[in-house]
Amino acid sequence: MENPSREEIKGILKEAKIIAVVGLSDNPERTSYQVSAAMQDAGYEIIPINPTVTEVLGVKAVPTLKELTQPVDIINVFRRSEFLPEVAREAESVEAKVFWAQQGLFNEEAAEIAKNAGMTVIMDRCIKVEHALTK
Repeated sequence: MENPSREEIKGILKEAKIIAVVGLSDNPERTSYQVSAAMQDAGYEIIPINPTVTEVLGVKAVPTLKELTQPVDIINVFRRSEFLPEVAREAESVEAKVFWAQQGLFNEEAAEIAKNAGMTVIMDRCIKVEHALTK
């Protein structure tokens, strides 16, 4: 699996407005929190997807992707690589353009599932870093 080019990623980030963040922690020390806070500060709407928290960054959390009530542009995943296929299968039921696994995360099976569901797949890249590169 190969990621889209930097130009394509730039286009994705320019068009995107809503990011569902799977595994978003309410702990400010965690990478998921810091990255999501930066994306929220950059103007994106963040929807926390985590069954163990009620609210993150001032936004009510949704327990699972299946319980989303609105389409999202990007599903940004902060779960270990072995959980990516499960998240990708859940993502099939969501109207989303992009399945994005954070830096250090990669799973070929998950990439296939998301791709077959019609999503652009980005893996092992940090959305905050990529966004900074678009400026």
